[in-house]
Amino acid sequence: MVSSRPFALDAVGAGLAIRAAAPELSRVLAAGGSAPLAVVQAPPGSGKTTLVPPLLSEHLRSLPGHPPGRVVVTQPRRVAVRAAARRLAALDGSPIGQRVGYAVRGERRTSAQALVEFCTPGLLLRRLLGDPDLPGVGAVVLDEVHERDLDTDLLLGLLGEVRELREDLALVAMSATIDAPAFARLLGGGEPAPIVASPAVQHPLRIDYAPAAGPRTSDRGVERAFLDHVAGVAARAARAADGADKSDKSVDALVFLPGAWEVGHVAARLRSDLGGEADVLELHSRRPAAEQDDAIAGRHPGGRPRIVVATAIAESSLTVPGVGLVIDACLAREPRRDATRDMSGLVTVAASRAAMDQRAGRAARLGPGRAIRCIDERAHAAAPAAPRSQLSTADLTGAALTLAVWGAPGGRGLRLPEPVPAAAMAEAVSVLRRLGAVDAAGRATELGRRLAEIPADPRLARALVDGARLARAHAGPAPARLAAEIVALIAGDLRAPGADLAGRWRQLRSGTGPEERRWRTEADRLERLERREPIEPPRVQAPPAGAAAATASPGMIVALAHPDRIARLVAAPGTYLLASGTRAALPPGSPLIGEPWLGVAEAARASGRSAAGTGAVIRAAAPIEADDLLVAAAHLRSTRVDVVVEQGRVRARETTRLGAIELATTPVPASLDGARRAILAALADSGPALFDPSREDEQWRRRLAFLHRHLGPPWPAVDAAGLVATADTWLEPHLRSLAGGRALRRVDLGAALRSLLPWPEASRLEELAPERLRVPSGSRCRVEYPDDAVDPDARPVVAVKLQECFGLTTTPTLANGRVRVLFHLLSPAGRPLAVTDDLAAFWAGPYAGVRAENRGRYPKHPWPEDPASHRPTGLTNRRLGER
Repeated sequence: MVSSRPFALDAVGAGLAIRAAAPELSRVLAAGGSAPLAVVQAPPGSGKTTLVPPLLSEHLRSLPGHPPGRVVVTQPRRVAVRAAARRLAALDGSPIGQRVGYAVRGERRTSAQALVEFCTPGLLLRRLLGDPDLPGVGAVVLDEVHERDLDTDLLLGLLGEVRELREDLALVAMSATIDAPAFARLLGGGEPAPIVASPAVQHPLRIDYAPAAGPRTSDRGVERAFLDHVAGVAARAARAADGADKSDKSVDALVFLPGAWEVGHVAARLRSDLGGEADVLELHSRRPAAEQDDAIAGRHPGGRPRIVVATAIAESSLTVPGVGLVIDACLAREPRRDATRDMSGLVTVAASRAAMDQRAGRAARLGPGRAIRCIDERAHAAAPAAPRSQLSTADLTGAALTLAVWGAPGGRGLRLPEPVPAAAMAEAVSVLRRLGAVDAAGRATELGRRLAEIPADPRLARALVDGARLARAHAGPAPARLAAEIVALIAGDLRAPGADLAGRWRQLRSGTGPEERRWRTEADRLERLERREPIEPPRVQAPPAGAAAATASPGMIVALAHPDRIARLVAAPGTYLLASGTRAALPPGSPLIGEPWLGVAEAARASGRSAAGTGAVIRAAAPIEADDLLVAAAHLRSTRVDVVVEQGRVRARETTRLGAIELATTPVPASLDGARRAILAALADSGPALFDPSREDEQWRRRLAFLHRHLGPPWPAVDAAGLVATADTWLEPHLRSLAGGRALRRVDLGAALRSLLPWPEASRLEELAPERLRVPSGSRCRVEYPDDAVDPDARPVVAVKLQECFGLTTTPTLANGRVRVLFHLLSPAGRPLAVTDDLAAFWAGPYAGVRAENRGRYPKHPWPEDPASHRPTGLTNRRLGER
């Protein structure tokens, strides 16, 4: 049962800006009865997280004959969950966990008497999937909805459906931005939910800009020189703030950086630069909970000035007491999905203007403050207005599983803040099908429901299940622990120096620090979850005949989670081909360089030296044995015979692949069907030149092409497309010998194409497209037919000495008189003198100029003034006279 003592709202809300909006919120809640809806819009630091939950709790308790139920409040970050719970409990004067509790992954401090419970959105999602009725819960408050956390977006949709079944469930969304109307429409469905707005307490805020000389980021991440610049700006500003007013040293500093590694680097520089002048604390999700709580607790009376170096964890959902100075690197780390390379992960981007404004506002929550942005004003203006939602950028595999278990595959029917990206969702569902988590219709299987209970990516959850069973099957219970440890390492996003995940695992096993203890706690929890009764046989298959039993190793666990990221060394020094088809490189100096096979846990898009020209860099991986990868990725193994035309012959190879990775290849005889497909594919690509035809064969083909172009059917098309279409007629007699390895150039193309001649029209071939043309001298000159693939408008050409055409005044035609022959009239030495398709006009005009120019050059040959009256000849005057 819940506690009977009410919250002292006056004491809880004392000094909070949100208190001015409390009467309006109470009115809205009263109007909503037992299941009110509301959106609270209040700026960071106004106290909404502190006052709204107990106010809502008191409203529920005031309803006659209605069991109050507890108020569950979600916060996107674990440190904010603990901080909010502790603050409200302190103001209530009760021990933490008694009337005000919290629950985060791996830690729960609450009781059956709790009136308010803070938790993360992911934890509430798993509770909903376990029991959609949410027994004992009277209201849900979704805090910081403007951050567009993926789990919070999903909760908005799921809770909308829960309210259709539970008419007594109150729902409040709280936002720090002007997005409140959009969330009001979403919550209200047909009619927007009421909005309660709280004005901000305006304290003077000075904003300065201190850009660095060089770039902030590169393909390797955040530049160390930029981090040193941020540390220098923070140290100078902290000294100036401390010396500005010796009577009040309460001004502390808050430094914003994108990630834990950057926080550690800047904190170390500040400790070195400032010595004992200030206490430098780190605030991010990887720090022990006690250190996180200490960082946000505020300065002890008489203590030294404090500089809290933090990630975005302190951006909006936490108030760090005493802060009057903010130094902002103006960077953010956001999830991104690279569909092209099938990679997902966190990337460093420019922070949005909305985020920078929220960070700056931290300096002026309690009084006048100063914010320094480590960029120039132009970069600030060019930054995006607001951060992109995780729903539009992140890997949706986990979200897809949640929706499938809920009974809304792909999000169908749910009111979500924005439409689900179709391509990203389809890819996520495909992954779940391969895991066995959903069926063909996208509905969750029993295994899928089980995986959804494990607080990890579904691929890691499946690796936990399969890896532990595999280890027990071959080595007994103890090695099964390995799967839990590796999954805890990957899920915990613990940095692997040199991408050596196995090396990092060994360090954690031998260490005794806070990070190691937190990792062991998570591994213990995962191990307990895995040991529940199995639902179905494991996905992994037995190794191929003759192979050794699979080995329980870090690389094996990684490969079970991401079989498409199994990678093979393909080029020195450390370039790998992933089974997905992506190339990626190990970072320079990695101890893994040279390993023939890797299981890749994380790879990210990159460029420059670190990516070795591949476009991607491996961030975490572990070696894996060749026999093991065939067990982990049996579904990716395929064997097929590829038949191609190489160096003028049909060649066939049987190739075994693991996804895009070639494992083995062996020459084999080509089948007739395979040879036919290969030849036709090569013919479509290279055209008739594939057969290296003789000049005569090629001219014969061009004659047929000429007639098809000008007369059409039944004359056959003998270009590449036409030959492919009629291959059953002309190619079939030669197919068996070609499949056996005979060279394609040995095929008599002219003879083969004669089978395509139409009858009885074929009897007119010599008439319509003659091979040679008789000229007045009696010579039979070759007709050169054009290559229609090069110039479809070109005409047949006859090249002949000018003197052999004396008396020819009518230009010959081909194709039933449709095409005039183009004459290249040559000198006695065979050089071109004129080109014409109108001989009568040539003799009447241009011939006189040709005669005048050449009669002196070729005096031994006839150049009559009247060519029509002269005997056509290819002989000299003397030899002509001798006759």
